[in-house]
Amino acid sequence: MTGTPLLRARNVRKRFGHTEVLKGVDLDVYPGEVVVLLGPSGSGKSTFLRSVNMLESIDGGAITVAGELVGYERRGSRLHKLPDRKVARARRHVGMVFQHFNLFPHRTVLGNVVEAPIGVLREPRAEVTDRARELLAKVGLADKADAYPRQLSGGQQQRVAIARALAMRPRLMLFDEPTSALDPELVGEVLGTMRDLAAEGLTMLVVTHEVAFAREVADRVVFLDGGVVVESGAPADVLDNPSNPRTRAFLSRFLAA
Repeated sequence: MTGTPLLRARNVRKRFGHTEVLKGVDLDVYPGEVVVLLGPSGSGKSTFLRSVNMLESIDGGAITVAGELVGYERRGSRLHKLPDRKVARARRHVGMVFQHFNLFPHRTVLGNVVEAPIGVLREPRAEVTDRARELLAKVGLADKADAYPRQLSGGQQQRVAIARALAMRPRLMLFDEPTSALDPELVGEVLGTMRDLAAEGLTMLVVTHEVAFAREVADRVVFLDGGVVVESGAPADVLDNPSNPRTRAFLSRFLAA
């Protein structure tokens, strides 16, 4: 693609103790693009997503979203980590949906969705409430606004989590295996919501093992292994005709399962 990337990662490195999980990841994601990250467990996919959302600090390289450094500011030739307060506000460009829903059990569905725009962005409650109701309708849960998370199925809770992330009006949405904690019969409703968001032009970076979703919705599939990008390209190329033996080995095991 041409133009300016919304997300730009260059030589991103991350170490946990003596283990280097990210070993120099380069990745661009352009406005309106859906990029799916595939790879075996331990390949660095989730760590990279958490780094983009400033939930993990990085040990080398740089990440920018909408032209702003993620988690750091430049002073002269050096990068300095932002204080937590500035990190929280910088996160407004990026929404994230996790494997587990992480909803506040003591708040209603509506209360969960309005919490961050009111508490972090200090937006007017009436305005946020109207937007939250629109988002709940978008994910098919308009009638669940007054319910509590315990009264919902896993698929419904995950759709609330998507609405909650969208309530911050992010420019980039991150999905970290959003269907892995769901019963098989509930996976489809969450993927359907994600398909709708992709069709609306939302920029998305998705970690998933749902190969059919990647084939149908992704503009680009990126295969990570051993903390590096091994292969990247159109879904038909990467999924049906991978050029790297590591990609072929992964897909052969996965698709045969």
